[in-house]
Amino acid sequence: MSERFPIIATTGSSGSGTTSVKNTFEQIFRREGIRAAFIEGDAFHRYDRVEMKAKVAEEAARGNQHFSHFGPDANMLEELDAILTEFGATGGGRTRQYVHNHQEQLLFGAPAGTFTPWEEFPPGCDLLFYEGLHGAYRSDAHDIARHADMKIGVVPVINLEWIQKIHRDKETRGYSTEAVTDVILRRLPDYVHHICPQFTETDVNFQRVPTVDTSNPFVARWIPTADESMVVIRFRDPRGIDFPYLLSMIPDSFMSRANSIVVPGGKMELAMQLILTPKILRLIDRKRRAM
Repeated sequence: MSERFPIIATTGSSGSGTTSVKNTFEQIFRREGIRAAFIEGDAFHRYDRVEMKAKVAEEAARGNQHFSHFGPDANMLEELDAILTEFGATGGGRTRQYVHNHQEQLLFGAPAGTFTPWEEFPPGCDLLFYEGLHGAYRSDAHDIARHADMKIGVVPVINLEWIQKIHRDKETRGYSTEAVTDVILRRLPDYVHHICPQFTETDVNFQRVPTVDTSNPFVARWIPTADESMVVIRFRDPRGIDFPYLLSMIPDSFMSRANSIVVPGGKMELAMQLILTPKILRLIDRKRRAM
C-alpha cells in the first residue's frame, strides 16, 4: 500500500464483468480529473495463445488436465509484484496489452493472441488501476493483495458468469460452445483454489444475481439483462458506510445483512458511483497530503 501512489485493484474471473467495472472507474477518474495508469491482468500471462495451447498439451501429457490462466504458473506474478512495488514507491512502471481478438488487433497493431511491446506508464499519474484475475491474489509465494489500497471483487453467481463467458467467447473470439465448456472445466480447480479465495481479501464485492432461470448455462440463449438481476454488494468492513444514504439514493434497494446492501441490477453503476467515488477521493486527498 502506498500513500503517495495509491493502487486500486479490481479482480474477477473471466467473463465476470470486470471490464464493465473498469469503465465505471474511468468515468469517475475523468469526472474528478484523476490521471490513472492502467494494467490489464492478461498482460501478465506467461504465454501467448499459441504457446499456451502447446503448454496445455504438454501439461496434459504429464497428467495435469487442469493447467490454466487462473493458476499462478501460467502468469508472471513475480513481474506483476515488482511493477506494483515500483509504482507504489515511485509512480513509475510499465505494462503491455494482450490482444484478444481482431478488433484489438486493429487497435494495437499486433496479431490476435500475442502481446504488444512493453511501454512505460505515462508520467504524472495519480494512481494505478489494475483489472484482471489476480488483483487480490495471496499465497505463500506471491502476495499481490498487499499492494492495493482498494480491492474490488466482481463476482456474478457461477451460472451467470459461465453464461457471460460462453456468449463473449463465441461472439467476440469465435469459439464454439464446446470449446468454451472445455476451458471452463479445465479451469475449475484453479478457480476454486486461486480465484475464489481472493474475494475474502476484497474490500467491496459486487455480485450479480439473476432473477430468471439460469439452471443450464450451456444452453442459455441470452445473457440475463440488468433489469433481470439484483446486485448484492458486500463490504468487508461496514464501519463508515452510510447505509441510510445509499438506501435513500438507490430506489428499491434494501439491506440483507449488516454488511450487505442489495440493489436492482440496473442501478449497479449508480451504486458503484455512490460507493466508490468517496473512497477514491480519500485516496487522492491522502496522496496530496503525503506529497
